[in-house]
Amino acid sequence: MDSFGNTAAKAEAWIAGVLLVLMVVFVFTGGIARMMHTPMNWTIDAATWAFAWATFLCADIAWRRDSLMAVDLFTRRLPISAQKGLTILNYVLIIAFLIFLVVTGLWLSWTSWERSFRGIPSISYSWITLSLPVGGLLLLVTTGLKVKRDVFLRSRA
Repeated sequence: MDSFGNTAAKAEAWIAGVLLVLMVVFVFTGGIARMMHTPMNWTIDAATWAFAWATFLCADIAWRRDSLMAVDLFTRRLPISAQKGLTILNYVLIIAFLIFLVVTGLWLSWTSWERSFRGIPSISYSWITLSLPVGGLLLLVTTGLKVKRDVFLRSRA
């Protein structure tokens, strides 16, 4: 990965970490406030926002680091050509799903622009739903880099 890619990956990991900490802080603050009989309903909405964004950022980080669960009990016993064919098929299915996620996420964000949070009425709900297309695009870029690495570069070796 180039210098820009490394910097972007570090920034993504930092942002994901901050969002996860914020989510915990929001839930904890809301729980303490509710226990003190002064509920802060906005903390649940803020935690939901942080969770939605952190989920996609963390998924991209795990995908980039090859840290997602994989079951290769049967595929590793196949011939190399069959393994490569299954790898290509998997990437095609993943790319198709991510394109669907980006398109429907954009549509959902567009249609929910008028909707607001229950606890924060002045903020649009689209700030949560935008995590779908943005996360999908990040995952799509990562998948493209994996295709380049696993299909095109390894076929030359």
